[in-house]
Amino acid sequence: MGDDVARYNGRTTQRWAARPAITAVGTAVALPLVVAGLKSLGPAAVGLAGLVVNTAGAWWALSHRGLIRWLAVAPAVAAQAAVIALFVAVGLPWVVIVMLALWAVVCFAGWAALGENTGQAAVGEYRTPPPERPFLIMNPSSGGRKVGRFGWAERAEALGAQVVLLDPARPQDVASLARAAVADGADLLGVAGEDGTQALVAGVAAEHGVPFMAISAGTRNHFALDLGLDREDPSRCLHALTDGVELHIDLGRIGERTFVDNVSFGAHAEVVQSPAYRGDKIHTILRMLPDVLTHHLGSRLTVQGAGVRISSPRRYS
Repeated sequence: MGDDVARYNGRTTQRWAARPAITAVGTAVALPLVVAGLKSLGPAAVGLAGLVVNTAGAWWALSHRGLIRWLAVAPAVAAQAAVIALFVAVGLPWVVIVMLALWAVVCFAGWAALGENTGQAAVGEYRTPPPERPFLIMNPSSGGRKVGRFGWAERAEALGAQVVLLDPARPQDVASLARAAVADGADLLGVAGEDGTQALVAGVAAEHGVPFMAISAGTRNHFALDLGLDREDPSRCLHALTDGVELHIDLGRIGERTFVDNVSFGAHAEVVQSPAYRGDKIHTILRMLPDVLTHHLGSRLTVQGAGVRISSPRRYS
């Protein structure tokens, strides 16, 4: 079990929203330079200088903290104001209006592209008889301790499932637990936990040819969201124990590691691993980016292939 097909279909709307955002950015940058260049070289040179100052200011603002960050923002804002004033003075106010409209498109389209995916995976559903010996692994600490607060373990056991509650104080090998359950006759494996735990058990399910059941008990539940499951009422996932359907979707692997949502490296990967990220994204990003962008924080990566070895590739996801 994986999520390539489900993720592609569920996020089509977000991908289409990203395209106008990228197009609008390019147009907003190129338009004033092209129009000013047709009128005279002076405004074009000022527009280009303003772009350079804005780019440098943005980099310094993201890669530094404290006073330096604010000092980097000030000249960028001043340069933008000077460019706008110049274009108005030389009789090109419509360029400013079009630029503002394009940046509005960037903001709205970007917001849609980064927003929540609510589409259900467009893959075939197959009716399936209820499992006879389902085995579920539940993490009591996931998603604000939803498992314990809503009594999911007791409800699952009442529906005939064998449930193992993980002990946060004593890390366990969930893949080994799943393999032992299959060897003991389990005909369905399920997880109420984060995407990482689900990935480990999903790999075992695929390895042994038994169905995998995702319960959206985690913090973000990306995999469950891609499958179209209800994150507002995760207890509905337990209905699959008595009245469920199967979705046949692709499995993702990197080396020997299975994944059920996505894989990334670089700045994004480092930031989202912070415990503070879920509760305060913007401040966590601004706090961590200086160290990540200047290589004081983060994994050191090496890419090797076709006789070429690249150390610390400069690629951020």
